[in-house]
Amino acid sequence: MHKLNRSNRDKLQQFVTITGASEKVAYQALKASDWNLEGAFDVFYSQPQVKTVTDSRHLEELYNRYKGKLNHLTSFFFFFSSILHSIDLNLDVVGLDVVKLRIFYDMISQFLLRRLTFNGVLVNPYADMIMVDGITLLCNDLQVDPQDIVMLVVSWHMKAATMCEFSKQEFIGGLQALGIDSLDKFRERIPYMRSELKDEQKFREIYNFAFSWAKEKGQKSLALDTAIGMWQLLFAEKQWALVDHWCQFLQAKHNKAISRDTWAQLLEFARTVDPELSNYDAEGAWPYLIDEFVEYLNENGISQSR
Repeated sequence: MHKLNRSNRDKLQQFVTITGASEKVAYQALKASDWNLEGAFDVFYSQPQVKTVTDSRHLEELYNRYKGKLNHLTSFFFFFSSILHSIDLNLDVVGLDVVKLRIFYDMISQFLLRRLTFNGVLVNPYADMIMVDGITLLCNDLQVDPQDIVMLVVSWHMKAATMCEFSKQEFIGGLQALGIDSLDKFRERIPYMRSELKDEQKFREIYNFAFSWAKEKGQKSLALDTAIGMWQLLFAEKQWALVDHWCQFLQAKHNKAISRDTWAQLLEFARTVDPELSNYDAEGAWPYLIDEFVEYLNENGISQSR
């Protein structure tokens, strides 16, 4: 191993810790990226031959830890059902109006049973899915806030079709691609996944992925409140000086769902048009909503396009 100064030695050790690579591989990746740590991650993970081999048994164990967690309404049904079947309810014992309680229970149970039974057997329709409660448990294990943008990057790697849901194929396939088969490895990959947001091309891919991921199933457009939340999350990572004005404009003037075209074009606008709008072209092919936003900025003296 070549003699390294302290800064480069620290980078090498950090690279080894995060990727699990040997010092030789770490040195080659760092040297190829001119000792830029984030660039070295890109070099390392873009080469399939250096990716960590995963253990399918360990992957299955991870998947089983998080799959099939019941949502709160279904959990309540099972809990309430167990109470009514294990206790001989009467007015003297619990001081409740048993008739009303039974009516309430029957209403809830009939609603849920139509959705939770197969051949008369009570089942969990999400038994093979990792749902909200499973993802919350995963975040707790990773010591990551569920609203942390890195969970969007995780979902992007897993090619997840829907927010707060992972199928078995998505979860295991994503972990295999990342070389993860344990919680320790998962935690070690978090810094790398954060670094991907600094890569312009990857940020674009994650941004475009977020539209389909965040919209409701069966809908072509993204609900306004959801879109605003996603923009605030994404542009907190990629600074855009006008993001708050954009969100205020939408709430005041638009108040409708966001189309895919508007979603995609806004990133181009944020990247190419400076906050003072000095290079904004009124004859450009921007969606009408972005043109109206520029007018809004001009009318309110926030920016002045030439």
